[in-house]
Amino acid sequence: MNKPRIRFKGYIEAWEQRKAVDIAEYSKGNGYSKSDLTESGTPIILYGRLYTKYQFVINEVDTFAIPKAGAVYSQGNEVIIPASGETAEDIARASAVEKPGVLLGGDLNILRPFDFINSSFLALAISNGEPQKELAKRAQGKSVVHIHNSDIQGVVISYPTRIEQDQIVAVFRHLDHLITLHQRKCEEVKKLKKYMLQNMFPQNGSNVPKIRFDGFTDAWEQRKLGELATYRNGTGHEEKQSDVGKYELVNLNSISIDGGLKSSGKFIDEETETLIKDDLVMVLSDVGHGDLLGRVAIIPENNKFVLNQRVALLRNNGFADIRYLFSYINAHQRYFKLQGVGSSQLNISRGSVENFEVLLPSKDEQKKIGEYFRNLDNLITLHQRKLESLRTLKKFMLEKMFV
Repeated sequence: MNKPRIRFKGYIEAWEQRKAVDIAEYSKGNGYSKSDLTESGTPIILYGRLYTKYQFVINEVDTFAIPKAGAVYSQGNEVIIPASGETAEDIARASAVEKPGVLLGGDLNILRPFDFINSSFLALAISNGEPQKELAKRAQGKSVVHIHNSDIQGVVISYPTRIEQDQIVAVFRHLDHLITLHQRKCEEVKKLKKYMLQNMFPQNGSNVPKIRFDGFTDAWEQRKLGELATYRNGTGHEEKQSDVGKYELVNLNSISIDGGLKSSGKFIDEETETLIKDDLVMVLSDVGHGDLLGRVAIIPENNKFVLNQRVALLRNNGFADIRYLFSYINAHQRYFKLQGVGSSQLNISRGSVENFEVLLPSKDEQKKIGEYFRNLDNLITLHQRKLESLRTLKKFMLEKMFV
């Protein structure tokens, strides 16, 4: 039966099937390329928008151009499909353009659905499931692939009543709204964290920061990292590691750019010296620009992790709050990047780590600063997890709510 696995209560009829030629009128965009874009003017959509910033419904346009003779404008609720792209999978996608008066550039196939088809539903249907696979098969070319209106017209589209279409679109609009909301909130917290990292620690030779908590006025004391933490290099476990085991290896893949601890996916079984809760682990080697050099993460629990080579252990000696030290080191990435030596792979030495100078306020102020950044990190993690959950849900619903 031509029915989706998940649908709204009360709908039992099979979906109708028609070739795309019978559900829309077809035309093409005209002219315009990236070189025609201006800072202001008439909103314009170029085909690259469907790759770099894909949305199944486009309701805001932030690129502009000066209208030319013969320009093609949206009337509202068109469906656009790129006419060229790098791969068949990339090109087999569609977006609905809600607003009239938007310029539609060349290399865009334009569909104007008949009244019994919701344009946003059609964009979703073309971009997912069997229609997407069928359209990808019709794309032709090698280094650049092309899709013509005649290719689209032969694709079979399944659809329910207009009322059910509208309800399906509402579900995905809501999911996209939630995804955008959590993306925005996550970026806002990240920007706040970056700003506070720059201003809650002293800069440019000063011994006090620009921003600090009420009640703290004393100058900060300077100490070397080697005085505050015991350093130890990791050792190689390449011959003993596997995809399962008793102890997880902390390697170069374990530490993210924001200082989070990720799973390396590598384990060993043999008894060895394990890391303990609140140990800091630091990246000693990095390829490219060295953006990970000196990044540290905090070990969350005892006797679960083992240190691999090219990662260092920094075990707190008790002079500094560990959360403060974690935030301070990650706020001074520039120092470690400058210490990196090598050509294809940059490395930092034990000496450069131990000689890193740390400015310390009182223990009470350290704890407040450490806790403040911990709360920001928790907020970022919360939004990231919600994003992952929503994206997983959307993917599941796209697979189950379409034929």
